[in-house]
Amino acid sequence: MYVHRLELVDFRSYERVAVNLQPGANVLIGANGVGKTNLVEALGYVATLDSHRVATDAPLVRMGAASAVIRCAVVHDGRELLVELEIVPGKANRARLGRSPARRARDVLGALRLVLFAPEDLELVRGDPAERRRYLDDLLVNRQPRYAGVRADYERVVKQRNALLRTAYLARKTGGSRGGDLGTLAVWDAHLAQHGAELLAGRLELVAALTPHVAKAYDAVAAGRGAAGIAYRPSIELAEPTTDRAALAEALTAALAAARSAEIERGTTLVGPHRDELALSLGPLPAKGYASHGESWSFALALRLAGYDLLRADGIEPVLVLDDVFAELDTGRRERLAELVGGASQLLVTCAVDDDVPAALRGTRYQVGEGTVRRVG
Repeated sequence: MYVHRLELVDFRSYERVAVNLQPGANVLIGANGVGKTNLVEALGYVATLDSHRVATDAPLVRMGAASAVIRCAVVHDGRELLVELEIVPGKANRARLGRSPARRARDVLGALRLVLFAPEDLELVRGDPAERRRYLDDLLVNRQPRYAGVRADYERVVKQRNALLRTAYLARKTGGSRGGDLGTLAVWDAHLAQHGAELLAGRLELVAALTPHVAKAYDAVAAGRGAAGIAYRPSIELAEPTTDRAALAEALTAALAAARSAEIERGTTLVGPHRDELALSLGPLPAKGYASHGESWSFALALRLAGYDLLRADGIEPVLVLDDVFAELDTGRRERLAELVGGASQLLVTCAVDDDVPAALRGTRYQVGEGTVRRVG
């Protein structure tokens, strides 16, 4: 799989730009702030319907424009597919596949499989559990796009359930009824158990498949200096490890019943996959709080490379993006990373200094300026 052409209209800093990309290594060179990351962010958005830099869509639209458009021609097994997304802040995005309107924007998921590593990924190691849950869910959708619907359904249930609990909480605080109207809470409990069990099972299966790839990738990047491990920590107690959906739904139902009083008291949902953690370890110690800056970089990179290797093991050949990565690595790590990614079907590298990129990865090069991209050499 590779991206043949990327076109942007009113996306970030670009009024209009088009670039033809090549299989193999593509290096985007330019000073900081000229728009290199905007290009790969657009590709990441096509792959995940999300930005790795901001939480909302509004910053993606160029100032003064009402909407932004991303057009991406993806070649897979010799066939080209055009994916188009129109981003309209505050409204549902519109999508087209092969020039035909898609019923929902998420129907484009799976058209482009992409793994992106960026400086923001340091938060996978140092940040809150939400960063690591997002990493798992994005990879889960990358492997099996149907999980985008599961994820959306679960988030909708949690939102509705939280609104109900919040109303009850406020009623208690203001001296209203004994906790407000909670008559429909049992219905939302059933929905949370159903969708939560599906999402939880998917994550548990993913972590089991991902674990050996993380250990291998960290060993390769760090040259054998420490053993990296991951473990999934659910917010519910399980009698024994399982990915059986019915058993997980039963466990979630029991946990919700046990937490009912505490949830009403606090006005929020305390049980479910949105409260789970992906624990990262280096040897016997947790990575968060103990890993050095270099170890944290290596672990974050290992998580992305592990996802890339897992997709390849599944028979999916994703596009690999390294956004401003080499400037943060010493010479040894640069060379080891180049060895690991040199065989990618398509690799996109952004850098401010051409010499930061190992010679083995200096394939097709592009000079990025203010609103322009041109092929050089």
